[in-house]
Amino acid sequence: MYEAVHVDGDEGGERLVATTARMGYEGVVLRARDATPDHAALREATGIDVVDAVEIVASDPEHASGAVGGRRPDHTILCVRGGTDRLNRFAVESDRVDVLTRPMADDGDVNHVLANAAATHGVRIEFDLGPVLRATGGRRVRALRDLRKLRELVADADAPFVVSANAASRLQVRAPRELVAVGEAVGFDPDTIRAGLGEWGDLAARNRHRRSESFVEPGVERGRYDGDGSGGSG
Repeated sequence: MYEAVHVDGDEGGERLVATTARMGYEGVVLRARDATPDHAALREATGIDVVDAVEIVASDPEHASGAVGGRRPDHTILCVRGGTDRLNRFAVESDRVDVLTRPMADDGDVNHVLANAAATHGVRIEFDLGPVLRATGGRRVRALRDLRKLRELVADADAPFVVSANAASRLQVRAPRELVAVGEAVGFDPDTIRAGLGEWGDLAARNRHRRSESFVEPGVERGRYDGDGSGGSG
């Protein structure tokens, strides 16, 4: 299972990655904005997979589109933060986006049309457990309600999804078993939470393969045929 955390500023993610490793994750996705983590050094120091990711935060789809185009080639996983209906729609309708994060934050909402678009374009929708873990009062009640609604929409559309606690510091990291418990309180099956945590790793593996020299397009690879040994490309 993988967790996806936020790295900003000059910290570089060392303490976050070390804490994630101690919590029992096999990998961590570093969503960096103005930080430049040394992913190879972090892998060597902690013994877990460290995935290079970026989260686009924009005021509107026009600015988001430009940022996606500029940063897509440089990162293994590209996320777009939602929070408005227009940004949510842009993200789920874009084949260049891997994950729509925080779709229900601020004024954001998701309906059947957007969930079906996410399924069509293969965009993962994030189940953000952070507000349930860290908010209180009315904000926590709203977060619970939003997660239940999102769970039903994603299930009905059979849309892909990921799960995260959205930690921005080592103190906000939670072990997989804790996230499973939170998910159960919202009505998620434990296996669904585990699958959402594992999906980060599956997504990273897929994108790393697609960025390799052997990849041409889905179902087409460069290399030698295994059949008659005559060679060629396929």
